[in-house]
Order: sequence, then structure tokens, then C-alpha cells
Amino acid sequence: MIYVDNRQEKIDVNDDIIRGLEDTIAFALEEEEVTIPCEVSLVFVDNEEIKEINKENRGIDRVTDVLSFPMLDYPERKVYKECYKDKVFDETFMDGDQLVLGDIVLSLEKAEEQGKEYNHSFQREASYLVVHSVLHLLGYDHMDEEEKKIMRRREEEILDKLNIKRI
Repeated sequence: MIYVDNRQEKIDVNDDIIRGLEDTIAFALEEEEVTIPCEVSLVFVDNEEIKEINKENRGIDRVTDVLSFPMLDYPERKVYKECYKDKVFDETFMDGDQLVLGDIVLSLEKAEEQGKEYNHSFQREASYLVVHSVLHLLGYDHMDEEEKKIMRRREEEILDKLNIKRI
């Protein structure tokens, strides 16, 4: 289940945008072998709100494009499919029969800016950011160069399979 909450008014959000991002999230989860029914929240914000969330949660007083708030803990350099693929979770991590993976907070305003900056579509940029965030929810990180290479490769593999290309 993917919950979408639009908390901004700067970018027009239509059903095609929502459906596209929901499909992208679902596909990324499938590609990462998440077989248990799960829950992800996707929250749309503007630059001002994501800056405030970034400051409150990370101590970084600047605008960012996407923030991920995973609910599961991962051992260093391990991801969902290496840790939890066949695990039965206790109710702490469940909402009914759904595993709560976490929240994605996406600045649509920043996604639009970056799409223009990188010379590709808004949909491609938003999809990339959502895949990036899903991978964070599943334990990927990019704090060192090795992890960054692995994560970037997975992002591009997933987007390529979805036929979401740079324009």
C-alpha cells in the first residue's frame, strides 16, 4: 500500500504523476525482492517545508530534494533482501498485515528545478528521487564511495527496466 499526501501547492499534482510514482515505488520494491505486503508513505512538499524537515531531522539548514525515513534497522552494508527477505516481523513493524517500510518526503519544487538543471523531464527526476528513497528505505546508503556505486547502479537498473530514461 502506498499512501500519498500532497502538502504543497507549487506544483500541480495530477493522477498521472501520482500513478507513475506509485508504480515506480511498487516496481522498485518488487525488484528488491520485497514479497511481504508493505506500506510506504509518499509525502509531497515544497522547498520551504523540506528545508525545515531537513533542519529538524538532520541538522542541515538547506533545501534538499528527497528525505527517507526508514522504519527498519539494517546492519552495516546490508539491505532488505539480505536481512529480512524471509523474516516474519512482530507487530512493532506491522500495520495490520502490512510491513511499514517508512516515509518518503519529496520536494516536487526541487524535483522540477533539478529536472530542468539536468535537462530531463520532471517525471524522470521525480521517479529517480523516489527510487533513490525506496532504496534508502531498504537499507542502501551512499556514505562512502563503494556504497554510492552500488546504490547508483541499482537506481539506474531499476529506472532502465521501467524505461525511464534521461532525455
